[in-house]
Amino acid sequence: MISIAEAISIVKTNGKPLLQSTTKKVEKAGGYLLFKDVHSPINMPPFRQSAMDGYALNLHEDFSYTLIGEIKAGDGEKLVLKKGEAVRIFTGAPVPDSANAVMMQEKVIPKGKTITIEQQIHQNQNIRPLGEQVKAGDIALIKGTKLTPASIGYLISLGITEVSVFKKPNIAVVTTGNELVEAGQDLPYGKIYESNSKMLLSALYNLKYYDVTLYKVEDNYNKTVDTLNTAINDNDLVMITGGISVGDYDFVGKALKELQVEELFYKVKQKPGKPLYYGKKEDTQVFALPGNPAAALSCFYVYVYIALQHMMYRKDLELPRIKAKAINPFVKKGDRPQFLKGIYSDGQVEILDGQNSSMLQTFALSNALVYAPESITKIEKGDVTEVIQLPV
Repeated sequence: MISIAEAISIVKTNGKPLLQSTTKKVEKAGGYLLFKDVHSPINMPPFRQSAMDGYALNLHEDFSYTLIGEIKAGDGEKLVLKKGEAVRIFTGAPVPDSANAVMMQEKVIPKGKTITIEQQIHQNQNIRPLGEQVKAGDIALIKGTKLTPASIGYLISLGITEVSVFKKPNIAVVTTGNELVEAGQDLPYGKIYESNSKMLLSALYNLKYYDVTLYKVEDNYNKTVDTLNTAINDNDLVMITGGISVGDYDFVGKALKELQVEELFYKVKQKPGKPLYYGKKEDTQVFALPGNPAAALSCFYVYVYIALQHMMYRKDLELPRIKAKAINPFVKKGDRPQFLKGIYSDGQVEILDGQNSSMLQTFALSNALVYAPESITKIEKGDVTEVIQLPV
């Protein structure tokens, strides 16, 4: 049995980016990371552009100018201004090559075909130069940039419609157990509704991982071997829930050994989630999570999340950890470090009742995990704790 720190280190060491690319329409690439630098096909702005509503001027020594026309955004006519001439212009409109400054309308007194500016103005004032944001051929966004709504808007403004991004992993979620029944069916005596697969599927969807296949296998050794073999061969990451302990009908560990999956660790000194397995076969990473739902989800956020971040070429591998004051006391049972469900807000955290690894009710209310290290037996009100913020 290894420590939490050792387990996290092993996942970080053995994880690696997929380094596979796929092409996406820009508007559907949100959340992906760029696989390579994107170069701008145009100057942005593609012409000298007015930064505000006002008057474009061909400067001369006088404060008065003759008004010869108007240019609004989208106009394509190229007016030519002589010295001492001006045109009414609006934000985003193209500034004529013969104009060398734009005076904001609040500093101009119009009178018929003549305008008078109220203060001195300098060359190129209030004009966005050609290629101010980016010049044609220059790098618009570098490899590894996460595509946000702003970056998507920026790329589309450059006329870019497709991008090469890091491919997201194909993920398998395998559930094991004769006692499991699909929700919506009658629930016979001795059976329970299977929730782990949909819970983990939801967690993956929340993180924008959509290439997920669900597998279900009964407590049968040969079927377990066959199902895991398919899942490992067809996916980049495999999560198995249940069947990893040492009971007579827990076949997952034996099946993984037969399939020659390299075991990197098995069992972590923690609560919940002691019977956690991590291994790999070639480029596929395998996590065997505990069958208890709260334990499975805790292990997902603490360990599987790291592997997923690594695959996507991301630098921040772990969920954010912050300090928060406990607003209520909690007595820790046993000598293992614990991940406690809690509600975090404004620098404070409430540690909830109902911390049993089989219970999801408390987890359903939580937005954080409070880390209680091995060295403490209780948390007092006002104690500063380490809090893992969960994705919302």
